[in-house]
Amino acid sequence: MTAQVFAADEQSDRPVDLARWVALAERVLADRGISDGAELSLMFVDETAIAGLNERFLGRKGPTDVLSFPIEDELIGPGHVPDQEASGPGRGPAELEDMPLLVGDVVICPERAWRQATQHEVAYEDELALLLVHGILHLLGMDHEEDTEAATMEALEQQLLAAHHREPGTSP
Repeated sequence: MTAQVFAADEQSDRPVDLARWVALAERVLADRGISDGAELSLMFVDETAIAGLNERFLGRKGPTDVLSFPIEDELIGPGHVPDQEASGPGRGPAELEDMPLLVGDVVICPERAWRQATQHEVAYEDELALLLVHGILHLLGMDHEEDTEAATMEALEQQLLAAHHREPGTSP
């Protein structure tokens, strides 16, 4: 069983093949050991929407290419003890095996991806794939604040793209 990826295209600037990106997200999550019962949401938005999210949640002005919003500091899943009060009136706590593994949300701006693809001289689809993988790795706890973290994250991104996005024998 694979993770459930919920996707929405809330922009009209650039074409987005939702099925393709859902499939890539599922493969990347499975590769990282996240599958059965896991949930991730993926949203494609315009520059105005991502700029609003960027300012609201990160305090940064202007649009960006990708944002990741983990559900919590640590993934919720097996081993997590639900808050008894959070179960709602008249309901007992959820059984742990019934709880999905809530990974988080990845928000991508296709217009920014399009511009970056042109600047980097890569295909638009390759830029979208990189942003999706990058966003998922952030949800799984990776970061690039330090040089060593950045190198590790970039190497894993390339490994995942080679395994799950690119045709064997093609270059990035």
